Amino acid sequence: MKTLFLQAPSFDGFDGGAGSRYQAKREIKSFWYPTWLAQPAALVPDSRVLDAPADGLSVDATLAIADQYELVIIHTSTPSFPTDARFAQMLKARKPGIVIGMVGAKVAVDPKGSLEASRAIDFVAREEFDYTCRDVAEGLPWERIDGITYRAPDGSIQHNPDRAMIEDMDGLPFVAPVYQRDLTIENYFIGYLKHPYVSIYTGRGCRSRCTFCLWPQTVGGHRYRVRSPASVIEEVKWIKENMPEVKEIMFDDDTFTDFRPRVEEIARGLGELGVTWSCNAKANVPYSTLKIMKDNGLRLLLVGYESGDDQILLNIKKGLRTDIARRFSEDCRKLGIIIHGTFILGLPGETQETIEKTIRFAKEINPHTIQVSLAAPYPGTTLYKQAIENGWLEQSKTINLVNDKGVQLAAISYPHLSKEEIYHGVEVFYKRFYFRPSKIWEIVREMLGSREMLVRRLREGVEFFRFLRAHEA
Repeated sequence: MKTLFLQAPSFDGFDGGAGSRYQAKREIKSFWYPTWLAQPAALVPDSRVLDAPADGLSVDATLAIADQYELVIIHTSTPSFPTDARFAQMLKARKPGIVIGMVGAKVAVDPKGSLEASRAIDFVAREEFDYTCRDVAEGLPWERIDGITYRAPDGSIQHNPDRAMIEDMDGLPFVAPVYQRDLTIENYFIGYLKHPYVSIYTGRGCRSRCTFCLWPQTVGGHRYRVRSPASVIEEVKWIKENMPEVKEIMFDDDTFTDFRPRVEEIARGLGELGVTWSCNAKANVPYSTLKIMKDNGLRLLLVGYESGDDQILLNIKKGLRTDIARRFSEDCRKLGIIIHGTFILGLPGETQETIEKTIRFAKEINPHTIQVSLAAPYPGTTLYKQAIENGWLEQSKTINLVNDKGVQLAAISYPHLSKEEIYHGVEVFYKRFYFRPSKIWEIVREMLGSREMLVRRLREGVEFFRFLRAHEA
């Protein structure tokens, strides 16, 4: 079947988070690569990936492209599902014979409810859906395809057996050629990464058990299944040779640093290629491994600190203590490794005192940049189950994780801490972290280093102040 893998256009003001890694509008406009669509697209000859939000395409323009295809597979999420379903309905009205499927964590945890929500959706693919999408595109009878829930000709909903997790990660084709073929890479930008950048995965799954984290609990699992170092280095080599405009490689595995001998081997290979790279990391990597990474082109680590309170870290099963995170942060500072730190407000155990403690902790370890999010109880996570059981979240069919502009909302409240207090903790956090003379001078000094950075930070500064004003309102 002629197949389109689609990030549907946004009706709600989302940016790159709508169907990518972080499902809300960010404080600074940013776009992650649609890797979760590019991977199955690499398995389907003559398919296309269309990222409507990144390309700035309108609903009408996207419909005009989509109706040229026989099969359209849409990546969706809990916040974006209503508008993705609406787009599917518009497409089905325009071309009744088109087959429409959906993938993503939202439909993985609620396949039957997703199909019942709209008759325009013909099937959803659960679990890891790469080979499932390939099987559908190849025209296999749906009753023989593991991992799908579908609407039968008589209107009934059929739920096939689960698809086995992918074990041979090297068997998956590279995604970079799909990026080059279908995407405009200049459209993808993240405030803390060089531009243009490319992000890829070197494995799937996360061994950590964080109660709030969506992907390991719904799609990827808790076993970290990895590509060989040779495979990773070969794809980076392909990027260097075929996409010379790329200034940085981002390894987007949840915890790329978990298997340290493997990371060190990959780092040395990257060093031989002479590329600049960044990755996600847990705040427990030893100095010796950090040094090997830094000596071989590592520029930045994206680190999920979450909280400055040890009891909250224990509550969410983070597997980390603040003293370990402090030592790690100091090691990075000594080596000249930049850190983008992420924090979450509203996790179980949160109080006004722990919010204050986390703000002080963030100022102490002083990442170069930060992202402050609100605890999001996504269906399928332990946090969601806890929130329902304890009355922190009202159980209903609709979970309002974002407002009509795509800005994240506080969904959880506690008897001692309201949604409003948690929500407004975000702008307090940002102001107290960034509006310090030392941090302002740090950013100014960075801007003075190059005209490109000056222009970029000025643009981001305008977006950031708009975000704060909107958040306060």
